[in-house]
Amino acid sequence: MIDLPDISAKRAALAPDRVAMEEVGTGRVLTYADLDRRAVQAASLMADRKIGPGDRVAILCRNRTAFFELLFACGKLGAILVPLNWRMPPAELDQLLTDCTPKLLFYGAEDEAVVGRIMYPPPTIALDGDYEGLVEKARPRSFRTLWPASDIWYLLYTSGTTGRPKGVIHNYGMVLANYVNIGSAIDLGSQDTTLNFLPLFHTAGINLHTLPTLMAGGRVLVMTGFNADLLVGQFEQRRIDTFFAVPTIFQELLDHPRFAAAPLGHVRHWGCGGAPLPDALAERYRELGLRVCNGMGMTETGPTAFLTAPADAWDHIGSVGKPQLLCSARIVDSEGKDVADEMVGELLFAGPGISPGYWRNEEATKAAFTPDGWLRSGDLARRDAQGFYYVTGRQKEMFISGGENVYPAEVENVLCSHPAVAEAAIVARPDPKWGEAGRAFLVLREGAAAPTDELMHEFCRGRLAPYKIPRSFEYVADFPRTAAGKIQKHLLD
Repeated sequence: MIDLPDISAKRAALAPDRVAMEEVGTGRVLTYADLDRRAVQAASLMADRKIGPGDRVAILCRNRTAFFELLFACGKLGAILVPLNWRMPPAELDQLLTDCTPKLLFYGAEDEAVVGRIMYPPPTIALDGDYEGLVEKARPRSFRTLWPASDIWYLLYTSGTTGRPKGVIHNYGMVLANYVNIGSAIDLGSQDTTLNFLPLFHTAGINLHTLPTLMAGGRVLVMTGFNADLLVGQFEQRRIDTFFAVPTIFQELLDHPRFAAAPLGHVRHWGCGGAPLPDALAERYRELGLRVCNGMGMTETGPTAFLTAPADAWDHIGSVGKPQLLCSARIVDSEGKDVADEMVGELLFAGPGISPGYWRNEEATKAAFTPDGWLRSGDLARRDAQGFYYVTGRQKEMFISGGENVYPAEVENVLCSHPAVAEAAIVARPDPKWGEAGRAFLVLREGAAAPTDELMHEFCRGRLAPYKIPRSFEYVADFPRTAAGKIQKHLLD
């Protein structure tokens, strides 16, 4: 793959006065010329601290424009940005810092106390303290103008749903491939305004759709995090053209008293990913006349891999669509052979958007790929005769009850169609008769009463084969989740 030009410099040259970013809370606005100038200044202040090619720079903060200043600054230097998970306690952050060994740490005021409890912190710069003055005083200088496609731009640590987090490598070639994949899927252009509110230590916070929108020359509205009132206000003001969120956000929007009455037709593309989108939730958006495009990707895929086209969203509810332009996908059996349509197997990926592996972890990298170079997703999926893909669950979550395979995602989807159930999670438990059986954990819709086990069994009997029906049901206020909104099933008990 060819080298990339300096992205922020290129955009500044093409449209210097166009607005690149706006902070919704503060009203601060950066044009593309401003963004590039500040990225140059930020690169200079890091260079003054001996940050160079390959050095890691950590950042711990809520969403803000300074994050992207530093991201582009690292691109100019050849340094590697490492966004840290602000939901982690100091002990877990210590593990990440030990793994990536940054030479500098930027942090926001909201995380100052946590930084003070890190055991061996690198030198720090406070984003709400010295940073602004240091940026403005830094001596401008020239930096590299070409960014090699194979060079590492940033590391994103996995959310740890199944084990210790690993640093997923993201290089410049992956960023370009994701821009092509999501850009072609949603017809992204310079006229588009998108919203940045998902956590920046997660791939969606950076790449869906913020970084592609900046590459396209559009506008990014930045919120510090999810705020339903503030978000609905942006819809009411017709400020959003493309929107991406996880299913829990889509549910919370439906529950907001002003959402349904807002001028939602202004949003020309609704994207959903990060966790399975229940059919019942998609149907509720259909009732509002909104085509929520379900998709699927991974931190390791850049992330855009699958996305349903708007024209297909209502006719193929439950599907994640088809592989996007620069993504290849296969479904294979336990021997690595392609399966026939409608058969379930493991989903594999290939293409320029795929990560080369994990930071300084050869063992995990080797385990993640087949001998011929395909990325193992760990997800089970099937493809129908029309080429639409359906994810049936995680390979490690599938269990066998009475000799039959049970895919939790299928059962969860049925449970979410119950009028009292907002979310569901199925985990396998030992069963003296069947070997294993499902246990359902359920979150109720607001104001709903908990149905009895007998009523839930009766509801399931008309919709699921007997061996798929959970043996027991437990109601919880909420689930333990990753930053992407994925349920951490290993913490359910």
